[in-house]
Amino acid sequence: MPDSSPQSRPVGVAVFLLIAGALGLLAAWSLTLDKLALLADPDFVPSCDVGVLVGCGVNLGSWQGELFGFPNPLIGLMAWPVVIAIGAAILAGAQFARWFWIAFNVGVTGALLFVGWLIAQSIYALDVLCPWCMLTWAVTIPTFWVVTLHNLRTGNIPVSARVQRLAAEWFKWIPLITVVCYAIVIVLAQAQMNAIPRVMIDLQNLFR
Repeated sequence: MPDSSPQSRPVGVAVFLLIAGALGLLAAWSLTLDKLALLADPDFVPSCDVGVLVGCGVNLGSWQGELFGFPNPLIGLMAWPVVIAIGAAILAGAQFARWFWIAFNVGVTGALLFVGWLIAQSIYALDVLCPWCMLTWAVTIPTFWVVTLHNLRTGNIPVSARVQRLAAEWFKWIPLITVVCYAIVIVLAQAQMNAIPRVMIDLQNLFR
């Protein structure tokens, strides 16, 4: 997990961005391939369709899966390489201007809001959990916290010294913060969808 020292070159942040970007790109790539296959053959069954609750086909075929008029995974194909490039550049010794970090923060905040909307749609409207979508959720949430708290602790986002100190302390707790966010999603899914036993049934059927 990322470094807690705002003064040193943020190698930990860079490594995290590389890993998160790679996982997010993998999810976007897989969903894009499935979407193209569905467009070519409406009877195609995505490999991630493992049961009634767990699958990608419903999401890919819904209007929520094309919110801006094109498949949502294309956004990931454009955005996650940027995250990877930023991580690689930091490792190579690049130092970005304050405006760049703020713009990056705006981007990851937008991503978090979009993911939050997609989570709500999956749980409350579509009644399905897409594995590749969930991978995207899983990396977007900590990416927001890493970038935001890093910017606060270093002063890239202009704040008081007290807020910088608090951000530096909270930065150390990003793994726990992330787990709490995951837990909230799981609780919501369980309350609305009775997700845990249904997922277990789907997985049991998959491995029979």
